[in-house]
Amino acid sequence: MPRNLNAERDNPCLKEQDLSFKCLNKNNFDRDKCEFYFANYNNCKEFWNKVRADRRAKGIAPYLPPIEEREAIKSEYMKGKPKQS
Repeated sequence: MPRNLNAERDNPCLKEQDLSFKCLNKNNFDRDKCEFYFANYNNCKEFWNKVRADRRAKGIAPYLPPIEEREAIKSEYMKGKPKQS
Protein backbone atom coordinates (compact mmCIF):
# COMPACT_ATOMS: atom_id res chain seq x y z
CA MET A 1 0.00 0.00 0.00
CA PRO A 2 1.40 3.42 -0.92
CA ARG A 3 2.38 5.73 1.90
CA ASN A 4 0.35 8.52 0.34
CA LEU A 5 -3.30 7.48 0.20
CA ASN A 6 -3.86 9.75 -2.82
CA ALA A 7 -0.83 8.44 -4.72
CA GLU A 8 -2.84 6.30 -7.13
CA ARG A 9 -5.35 9.08 -7.76
CA ASP A 10 -2.64 11.69 -8.35
CA ASN A 11 -0.17 9.50 -10.28
CA PRO A 12 -1.65 7.36 -13.06
CA CYS A 13 1.84 5.89 -13.61
CA LEU A 14 2.31 4.67 -10.06
CA LYS A 15 2.60 1.04 -11.15
CA GLU A 16 5.26 1.89 -13.75
CA GLN A 17 7.10 4.01 -11.19
CA ASP A 18 7.09 1.17 -8.67
CA LEU A 19 8.36 -1.30 -11.28
CA SER A 20 11.22 1.06 -12.13
CA PHE A 21 12.20 1.37 -8.47
CA LYS A 22 11.99 -2.39 -7.96
CA CYS A 23 14.21 -2.96 -10.97
CA LEU A 24 16.79 -0.52 -9.63
CA ASN A 25 16.75 -2.18 -6.21
CA LYS A 26 17.02 -5.66 -7.73
CA ASN A 27 19.91 -4.67 -10.01
CA ASN A 28 21.96 -2.71 -7.47
CA PHE A 29 20.92 0.60 -9.06
CA ASP A 30 22.43 -0.27 -12.46
CA ARG A 31 20.31 2.00 -14.66
CA ASP A 32 21.33 0.21 -17.86
CA LYS A 33 19.51 -2.93 -16.73
CA CYS A 34 16.28 -1.01 -16.19
CA GLU A 35 16.02 0.93 -19.45
CA PHE A 36 12.84 -0.94 -20.45
CA TYR A 37 11.11 0.09 -17.21
CA PHE A 38 12.23 3.70 -17.60
CA ALA A 39 10.96 3.85 -21.18
CA ASN A 40 7.63 2.38 -20.10
CA TYR A 41 7.33 4.92 -17.27
CA ASN A 42 8.21 7.80 -19.60
CA ASN A 43 5.65 6.63 -22.17
CA CYS A 44 3.03 6.46 -19.43
CA LYS A 45 3.81 9.98 -18.18
CA GLU A 46 3.78 11.34 -21.73
CA PHE A 47 0.39 9.74 -22.44
CA TRP A 48 -1.30 11.04 -19.29
CA ASN A 49 0.24 14.50 -19.70
CA LYS A 50 -1.35 14.65 -23.18
CA VAL A 51 -4.69 13.52 -21.73
CA ARG A 52 -4.40 16.15 -18.99
CA ALA A 53 -3.56 18.92 -21.48
CA ASP A 54 -6.40 17.86 -23.80
CA ARG A 55 -8.95 17.86 -20.98
CA ARG A 56 -7.69 21.26 -19.76
CA ALA A 57 -8.01 22.69 -23.29
CA LYS A 58 -11.57 21.36 -23.53
CA GLY A 59 -12.48 22.70 -20.08
CA ILE A 60 -13.06 19.22 -18.63
CA ALA A 61 -12.43 18.98 -14.90
CA PRO A 62 -10.72 17.30 -13.24
CA TYR A 63 -7.87 17.49 -15.72
CA LEU A 64 -6.64 14.07 -14.73
CA PRO A 65 -9.51 11.59 -15.11
CA PRO A 66 -10.71 9.63 -12.07
CA ILE A 67 -9.17 6.19 -11.58
CA GLU A 68 -12.33 4.40 -12.70
CA GLU A 69 -12.28 6.17 -16.10
CA ARG A 70 -8.61 5.62 -16.94
CA GLU A 71 -8.84 2.10 -18.33
CA ALA A 72 -11.56 3.18 -20.80
CA ILE A 73 -9.45 6.14 -21.89
CA LYS A 74 -6.42 3.91 -22.49
CA SER A 75 -8.56 1.41 -24.42
CA GLU A 76 -10.00 4.15 -26.61
CA TYR A 77 -6.51 5.41 -27.37
CA MET A 78 -5.29 1.92 -28.29
CA LYS A 79 -8.19 1.46 -30.74
CA GLY A 80 -7.04 4.47 -32.75
CA LYS A 81 -3.36 3.59 -32.63
CA PRO A 82 -1.94 1.94 -35.78
CA LYS A 83 -0.91 -1.71 -35.41
CA GLN A 84 2.82 -2.32 -35.14
CA SER A 85 4.30 -4.96 -37.40
